[in-house]
Amino acid sequence: MNDLLYFIPADQHDEESIKQQLADHPQIKFVSLTAVDLGNNSTDEKIPVQIFLEDIDGFLNQGVQTDGSSVYLPKIAQINNAKVDLIPDRNVKWMVDYNLAHRDVATGRPVGTLVIPAFLYHDGKPVCSRAVLKKSTEYFKSTLKAWLAESDYAREFLGMTKDEVVEEVYMTMATEVEFWVKTPDHRTDTEKLTASQTLKEQYWKRTVGPVRTAMEQSLINLDNYGYHAEMGHKEVGGVPSKLAGMSQFTHIMEQLEIDWKYDEALQSADHELFAREIIRETFVRHGLKVTFRAKPIEGVAGNGEHHHVGIAVKLSSGRKLNLFSPKNMKDSYLNPFGWGALMGILKHYEVINPFVTSSNDAFNRLKPGFEAPVCTVSCIGHTVEVPARNRTVLIGLIRDMDNPFATRFELRSPNPTSNTYLTTAAVYQSMLDGIAYVLDKKPTEAELEKELSKSYGEDSDYLEKFRAYRSEEDVFEHFTIEERDQLFGVPPRTVWENLKAFDQYKDKVSVLTRGEVFPEKVIESYQATILSQWVSELTNRVIPTNEDLIRRYVKLHGLDDITDLDIVNWEKIRALRSELMKNSLDKQALFTRIKNAIRDEQFELASELQIEMMAKMTTLKSIYTEYRHNLISIEN
Repeated sequence: MNDLLYFIPADQHDEESIKQQLADHPQIKFVSLTAVDLGNNSTDEKIPVQIFLEDIDGFLNQGVQTDGSSVYLPKIAQINNAKVDLIPDRNVKWMVDYNLAHRDVATGRPVGTLVIPAFLYHDGKPVCSRAVLKKSTEYFKSTLKAWLAESDYAREFLGMTKDEVVEEVYMTMATEVEFWVKTPDHRTDTEKLTASQTLKEQYWKRTVGPVRTAMEQSLINLDNYGYHAEMGHKEVGGVPSKLAGMSQFTHIMEQLEIDWKYDEALQSADHELFAREIIRETFVRHGLKVTFRAKPIEGVAGNGEHHHVGIAVKLSSGRKLNLFSPKNMKDSYLNPFGWGALMGILKHYEVINPFVTSSNDAFNRLKPGFEAPVCTVSCIGHTVEVPARNRTVLIGLIRDMDNPFATRFELRSPNPTSNTYLTTAAVYQSMLDGIAYVLDKKPTEAELEKELSKSYGEDSDYLEKFRAYRSEEDVFEHFTIEERDQLFGVPPRTVWENLKAFDQYKDKVSVLTRGEVFPEKVIESYQATILSQWVSELTNRVIPTNEDLIRRYVKLHGLDDITDLDIVNWEKIRALRSELMKNSLDKQALFTRIKNAIRDEQFELASELQIEMMAKMTTLKSIYTEYRHNLISIEN
């Protein structure tokens, strides 16, 4: 496999280089343009290489025209104006996707597809997730260069001489991916998983059998594609598999994490998209099922995908500087740019969050006790001299006292299904707003630290008065729910509540639209996309799943060996089952009321009823577990 072509770097996308690469690697039979719509769906198609080569100039410059049916762009690509063009991106790495189950007859090598990241264009304008991130980095870089050319204040705290100018801005981003892997059709034992998680029996333990092999192969394969894989390890979730004999393992149910090196923002987001496919297919070859869902198993740790965001500049003198690090790492946590960037993210998180958390599954993950953030608060460390990491906050400061270039922010709320392109773009826009505030007011580092650390009710020039933004405590243990809501804001509980932020915080949305990074039409289309996904998932997946679960909650006791507690518990179960699912002539069940509210487009009501449904389902599961555990003999 070492003689395979795994990727074509960005500096080799001229026609002659491409033709030569394809001629040298005849096992590459297809080309696929991969764009990402606003719903985070990526396109894939198979275009024979010979068709691609017949008009390579037209393909590279005009792309491929579609009727819009393969992507979802509501309020943009309408049925009477549906033409959407896929235009290749020649400024990022192109990767080759190999089908190991399909061998090229002539070479004996696996058949490959050249995957070309692309943009979606409608009416001559880019309208996709990748385009938004590209525009945000361009806008950030040009704006920052202009500011640094004009601001003596900024040049002084960065340590730039009067002759130095910014030649390049590096906007780096790193992600990792967490996922669950299991034996297909293996039924989950939630109680065993919960016990194992509580006892920390799996965290960073040694992998064995096919899980070990697949993880090692995934790391090697990621390196083949230039990812610079850094680590793979077990996460907190999972139970030990069982050896069935002859090196065969069954009852596999484990949670893993794989990390790789940072890259430029757009390339890093592309890496994350392709990494999921590499990992999934590698584990599938070993007969294992992979899920990247945010919360595949209720009551057990979900899958996160922390985003690490950093900015650096290259000067005309050849020097490179981290945009956030102070001149002396022992004097301050951050320089003014760093404080401004962090405050910008925190202030505008209400309009960042809809891009981060956009599904029912994602909201199920954001629960206290599972190291997933539930409120908008940051940590920067207990002391300047000793960096610290607080896993209970939304965003943390990552520092290395011996390496100023390591200074960055870790956003902990995303999950593997978050739209990395739109999330990162929204973060950059918010950071830029905070930096603009700093350049306008010219505060000291100490003044900015004091402002970020403000108390609830304390006035601030930039941050909101009735909010707190910093905590070095375990926010789950140190504060009650009521205290968290008061200090850090009430977090949205459903997709609908999250989407309402676009209408409730128009001033914060205006930060996103600056520089035409998030055109209003794109935000409207995104809202429509996520709303459609929410109601469809709620109606066609969440409620049917709950119905199936309720049907399994049957009576287990007979007349022997029962107590009054068994009878009381069963009556509670019966009442909840009926309240949730059973209609009568004079009363509608909760599931029906949700469906009717969605049908009538009463989304506020549907959201409130969903919250009620989730609470009642949690109660039902708890009571049924208690009921079953108290029975000595079970009839069914």
